[in-house]
Amino acid sequence: MPPVPKAADQPFNEPRLGMSRIYTKTGDKGETSLVGGQRVPKDDLRIEAYGTVDELNAFVGLARAAALDSHGKADALAASLLRVQHQLFNLGSVLSTLPQDLGPKQPRTTDADIAWLESEMDAHTAKLPALRSFVLPGGSRLNGLLHIARTVCRRAERLAVRLHREGGCGEVEVRYLNRLSDALFVWSRAASHDLGAPETLWEPNKA
Repeated sequence: MPPVPKAADQPFNEPRLGMSRIYTKTGDKGETSLVGGQRVPKDDLRIEAYGTVDELNAFVGLARAAALDSHGKADALAASLLRVQHQLFNLGSVLSTLPQDLGPKQPRTTDADIAWLESEMDAHTAKLPALRSFVLPGGSRLNGLLHIARTVCRRAERLAVRLHREGGCGEVEVRYLNRLSDALFVWSRAASHDLGAPETLWEPNKA
C-alpha cells in the first residue's frame, strides 16, 4: 500500500465540551445554534448539510462494526472507516460554522484527507477485477452497508454543492464528499473480495 499522505501541518484544537445534560429545550421552536452563536431554522440548508453528514457518519460506523465482525478479514477496512468517521466530524465542524467565523485551528477538511482517500482507492483497485457491469448492492452485509453509506454521501454532496454555490462553504468540502462516495464504492468491492463474497452484477434481462 502506498504511504499515507501526512495530515495538515497545523494541528487542530482538541474538543472542549462540558455537557451536564443532553436536552436544553432551546430547539423547541424549530431553531438551532451554529458554532458562531447564530440562531437558524432547523430546516436551513446548512443544517440539512451537516445533518446529512452526521447521518452518513452513523452508517459508516455501522459498516465499521460489520467489518470488525468479519473475524479479522476486514480489520484494515475497519481502521480506514474509523479514520473517515473522524474526518466526517471535522467536516461537520466546518459546515456548522459560517465561513467568516472559522477559527485558524478549528477542525476542518483538508486536501490531505482527499489525497488519502485517493491513495486508498488506488491500492484497493489494483487488486480488484475490472468491472464489466454495474454492481448491485448486497453481496454481503458489509457490502450493502457501504453502499448505503455511499448513497447518503452522494446526498450530502448534493447539499454541499448547493451550500458552496451560495457561498456557505468551500470547494474542498465538496471535493471531499465527492471522493468519499467513490471510496465507499471501492471499499464495498474490496469488502466482497476480502470476505470471499461474489459480486452481483446488473443484468438488464433478469429484471
